[in-house]
Formats: sequence, structure tokens, C-alpha cells
Amino acid sequence: MTRTPPATPVRIHGPEHDADPARSYDLLRLQGPVGLAEISPGVVVHLVTDYRAAIDLLHDTATWTKDTRSWMDLVPPDSPLMPHVQWRPSLFFADGEQHAHLRSVITDSFGLLDPHDVRDLTFRYADTLIQRFGADGEADLVAQYAQQLPLMVFNALFGMPDEYAQRLLEALSAMVGSDPEQMALGAQSLNEYLGTLYATKAQQRGHDLTSWFIDHPNGLSPEDVLQQVIIVLGAGNEPLTNLIASTLARMLSDDRYFGSLTSGSLPIQHAIDEALWNDSPLANYSLHFPRYDVQFHGSFIPAGAPVMVSYAAANTCPHSNPPKEDHRSGNKAHLAFAAGPHACPARSTAVLVATAAIERLTSYLPDIRLAVPASRLVYHGGPIYRGLKALPAAFTPIQEARPRGRAAGERLPV
Repeated sequence: MTRTPPATPVRIHGPEHDADPARSYDLLRLQGPVGLAEISPGVVVHLVTDYRAAIDLLHDTATWTKDTRSWMDLVPPDSPLMPHVQWRPSLFFADGEQHAHLRSVITDSFGLLDPHDVRDLTFRYADTLIQRFGADGEADLVAQYAQQLPLMVFNALFGMPDEYAQRLLEALSAMVGSDPEQMALGAQSLNEYLGTLYATKAQQRGHDLTSWFIDHPNGLSPEDVLQQVIIVLGAGNEPLTNLIASTLARMLSDDRYFGSLTSGSLPIQHAIDEALWNDSPLANYSLHFPRYDVQFHGSFIPAGAPVMVSYAAANTCPHSNPPKEDHRSGNKAHLAFAAGPHACPARSTAVLVATAAIERLTSYLPDIRLAVPASRLVYHGGPIYRGLKALPAAFTPIQEARPRGRAAGERLPV
């Protein structure tokens, strides 16, 4: 049976959606497995909210293409959505052999990372950040920890000295702001960072992702190499920030986890899995376009029409058959990392960094607690991401945080 969606699409941006995204998804589900959603003023897409429909779409490369170029004229150039949907010569927007060609560079390169080194690297940067606020007895765990740690790790994995991490943080922070002048300066700063990164690694290789991108047998051009760096940053930074923060919020506000900070009553991985199921840090993405007119799970979708997947809605869909709630802890069937050939190629590294970040923080600050009621925590949403604006916490002050098993300040060969 074909369902006719309402004339007015459901808005999944703005304060009302940010405050209660579940309401938006419930309204969309009234339209069926696929509904119409406004993701930015004047920009409407078909949004998949059903778990089974999402799985079908994400695995069907014959029907769907990821190439956004035929649709770009319908997105205002100044739309905040543009950086997320603008076509680039990267695996995000590639199909078939070209996608496989680019994806193998990333999967092969991440496969060369030693998980123990990545874990130790995360510990070292976590120690640096904890040292900055540990004596204060209070901190905003978003601004002072979760937002900074992923970029410090990525900067090192790319092979750059520590001092470049702050430049990367400032550039990306400016680019996601609302001031056009600052956004332009941020973009310029990011381009300078990328130029320095490539020039440095082209001159002298290291044990790092950029060097492996350059030397991969698939033979990427300099532009392609930097596009892979951008993809890693774009796909990894904000979702990882959101995952660390939302997991910490869950652990600090749920009595089931309170004892885990000292006695291990529930493991960190349990909290991460619950956050991935219930607070997907990348809420809606996987932009696809049908190659021809299709009837898809009860909805007619014309050729070339934009279709997105709501990971957040699919994971919590009551009308489908994802794993039952009591079986979700430890179950990896959630869609927080997408699925199919375009699933996140660095999933295990992302979970490793998040786990190490939370483990290090809670081991140094075992009595850490929320400084405000959980009901007062505020999320920033929008159509793509779901993350906390701030996470105020309090704890017994500490004087020093040092890496375990390594001298303070010692660089890892990553």
C-alpha cells in the first residue's frame, strides 16, 4: 500500500527538534517507513526511519547512488547543510569500483594501526587535558575534554606534531560557527593545515595514516590523499566527540553505572553500546539517490530524489525488528556506524578511542558526578548530529595526571 505523505514535511532542524528529536521521528513514522523531512530551510528529503528499510537501502548499491552532483543546485550555497552534502572526490560520494578503490586505502591504512599504540596515545592526550582542569574540581567535559581529545588523536595519527592539534581545533570550530567571516578564516586555516600536512609527509614519510595514504598501491593523487584526510576528520571528529560526551552523561546520570567508576558494576563498553543505540552521535546521514523511479517500502520515490537514513530513528524504531532492548548491550546491530559497503571503515578505532578516553577520565576522577541535574543538560541537534552543548561535572581536585607506563611527554611512534 502506497502512503501519501502530508503536504508539510516534518522539520528536523531548529530548537523544537533539538529539544525533542523523538517527537520529530514519531511524526515521520506516521507517514510510514519513509517520510518527508525538512533538513534545512527549503531543503526537503525522504527520510528512512524504519530499521529494516534502512538495512535494505544501505545494502542495495544497484538501485541507489551516492553521487550528489545532480541535486546540488537545489541546496542554497550558504546553507549550513552544504559542507555535509557537497560532492567531493571521496568515498562518501563514490559508487562501485571508485568507492572500493578509495575505501581500501582507508581500511588498509587503519588496519596498520596498532590498537595498543592508539590506546596509549589516547591515554597520553587524556592525561594532558585532565591535568589542565584536574586541580579545579570542576569541568565542562564537552569543551574541555570531549571536543579536544579526538582532534589531538587524529592530528597525531596523521603524523603531525602536537602543536598542530590546536590549530586544527580552532579551524574546525570556526568553520561550524555562524559568523561568515570566521567561517571563511576557519576554512583558510584548515587548508593551510592540510597543505602543511601533505608537504611534510611527502618530504618524509612516517608511521602514520597520511604516509600510508600516499604510499598505498592504489596510487592516490595529492588531492585524493587530502580528501581522505578530510573524510576521516569529517566522519570521525564530531561523532566521536558526541559519543564520548553522551556516554559520560549516561554513566554519570544512571545509577546502574555509578558503581562502575570504582567497582566495575557495569563496564564502559555497555554504556557506549547504549549510547550508540539510543543517542546515535550521527543522527541522520547516508544521502542516497535512486537511479530510477522506485517504490520503496510503500513510498514512491522518483529518480534522483534525495533520500537520507535516520540512524537515530531506525535504532529506536518500534515498528521494526532490531534486537530487543534487553539484548542490545554488547549487540553491534545498531546503525550508528551505518551498514553495508558504506559502513564506517574506522569503527573499531573510534570505539577504542572513546573507551580509552572514558576509562582514563574515570580512573583519575572516580568520584566525578554531574554538576547539574541530568534534566538540565541541553543538546544541539540539527539534521546531522546529536550532541551535548555542555556537560558540567564536579569531582575531588587532583594535582597531577601522568601516563601509566610511559614518561610524561613521551611521543608514541604512531
